[in-house]
Amino acid sequence: MVLSKTRPGPISKKIQKSCNKISALFKTVYGISDSLLMKLQTVQNAAARVVTGTRKFDHITPVLRQLHWLPVRQQITFKLAMITFKCLRSMVPSYLADVCPPISPVTGTWQLQSADSGTLVVPRTSITIGRRDFAVSGLATWNSLPVDLRTSLLSTETFAKKLKTHLFIC
Repeated sequence: MVLSKTRPGPISKKIQKSCNKISALFKTVYGISDSLLMKLQTVQNAAARVVTGTRKFDHITPVLRQLHWLPVRQQITFKLAMITFKCLRSMVPSYLADVCPPISPVTGTWQLQSADSGTLVVPRTSITIGRRDFAVSGLATWNSLPVDLRTSLLSTETFAKKLKTHLFIC
């Protein structure tokens, strides 16, 4: 979350610190229940209301868009996709980058179509908690992105902008 249009004063600094903590939390809450996700969304909505001075019964979606804040579910997707992007570009430690194997082209007379689409190999898991592991959730999130985002050779900043635009449209 970026607080570009905030009220001046000590309250905005406290809110910004809280929003930064919430933002850091997003990448760890993949796969939580919808009821817990709604509670996080309520916290984000309350922060947006305080920052902008919006009344309790005003619609919050336009306020979130004005602040350029993604809803919680999209924030989680954004964080996971950014970490996966950095893994594929070797911008993270090797223990994390090793978790992101692309589907390699098959040598021989045939080739998988997914080899050219930037798809990653998502390991199978039989337990629910396993789906929350980055090796599964990050790669599944990456594979859910449009092909043009996955296959393009963009800088980190450009990828982040295009990803955020894509998530705002969804």
